[in-house]
Amino acid sequence: MNTIKQHIIFDLDDTLVYCNKYFNLVLGEFFENMQEWFDNHALTVQDIRDKQLEIDVTGVNKVGFASHHFPQSLIDTYRYFSQKYARATSIEEETFLTKLGMSVYDREVEPYPHMVETLESLQSAGHALYLYTGGETVIQQRKIDQMKLSAYFDDRIYIRQHKNVEALEGILSSGPFDRRTTWMIGNSLRTDILPAVTAGIHSIYIKQPNEWQYNIVELQPNPDTSMYTITALEEVPQVIYENIQQQQQKRTLG
Repeated sequence: MNTIKQHIIFDLDDTLVYCNKYFNLVLGEFFENMQEWFDNHALTVQDIRDKQLEIDVTGVNKVGFASHHFPQSLIDTYRYFSQKYARATSIEEETFLTKLGMSVYDREVEPYPHMVETLESLQSAGHALYLYTGGETVIQQRKIDQMKLSAYFDDRIYIRQHKNVEALEGILSSGPFDRRTTWMIGNSLRTDILPAVTAGIHSIYIKQPNEWQYNIVELQPNPDTSMYTITALEEVPQVIYENIQQQQQKRTLG
């Protein structure tokens, strides 16, 4: 593989390690409990899902990836339907929902297929690897430690509660990044790819099935950067290699 050094920034959740599937498992349990509690009313799983999603997305826009937000979205959804159907709330049920929501952060971390091979391939080719993740430091650092990711990223790790255009720009402006050879790799159009396009760096969007609605936005292409869409993490090294080759050919012909 070509050894022209690139600066490659990886997202963590649902790029290198699984995340959304654990939230979906908790939501499934939440839906079951809600239907049981509201069994005398015409409350469907879709009704609950739509309201929780609305509350969840609104909250993330305000507070970022704070750990308390997800369990609070369950409680707020519960309170909404309690008021709608004139059903009394209970401290016991709300306490249960808090514990249920927080349990998502206690799950054992599981890497995406070919995570190690992908990182080792890029590292051995001489590229500089960086990790940029959204959330609370304690929670995200636990994942990083469990996956032993410091072997690839060392101290080049950025954890931000708000993951947006301003956060990425701050990282790029304060680090050793040449934007012409810098990449953002992630699964979120909103928090990974849109900021990368805005900042004028290359990006690779790893498209996920059943993507969280919050992550989906429309993009305006930047003619000065390259953006690729793939479906598997293991495709990343080849995409970067081919891009390097194309840029070299353009310089040779130019």
